[in-house]
Amino acid sequence: MRLNALEIKETIEVHFAETMSSSGDVPDKLEEAENPAFEIGSQAIIEADHMPGMKGALATIAGAYETTAYSVTYFPTTGEEPVKDHKWVIHEEIENAGEESLKPGTEVTLIADHMEGMDGAKAVIESAAETNVYMLDFTTTTGEKVDNHKWIIESELAPIE
Repeated sequence: MRLNALEIKETIEVHFAETMSSSGDVPDKLEEAENPAFEIGSQAIIEADHMPGMKGALATIAGAYETTAYSVTYFPTTGEEPVKDHKWVIHEEIENAGEESLKPGTEVTLIADHMEGMDGAKAVIESAAETNVYMLDFTTTTGEKVDNHKWIIESELAPIE
């Protein structure tokens, strides 16, 4: 069976929507944000374009936490090519991260499971941001439902006007 270009595009978008959803479980030591710009249950517009269909989507805030978020390049445990500049992995999803924020260039092991091949993967910190991070429920701009997406940082959300 051969797929035409539109069917291939739709298959890819559905796959991305499925990989953007999670169980909603968060690390035990992750602390809820005291004064997040976006309260749990409120809505915001996603300005990030980490994956197809995110930018411009209306999101409901499912969780708001205070932590350090990292952009990482990681080497999937599935043997696939490295994933460059993946946004975001949080401090609590890094094995033996300690108390202090990690610096760019630090080599780490991930204990995050929001993408296939991520849990146990070796990674390099590309950048770090001490910020509030959000777990979101949203429908992509192509119509796919995403539940408990991890993570968007505060600067990647905009209020609804």
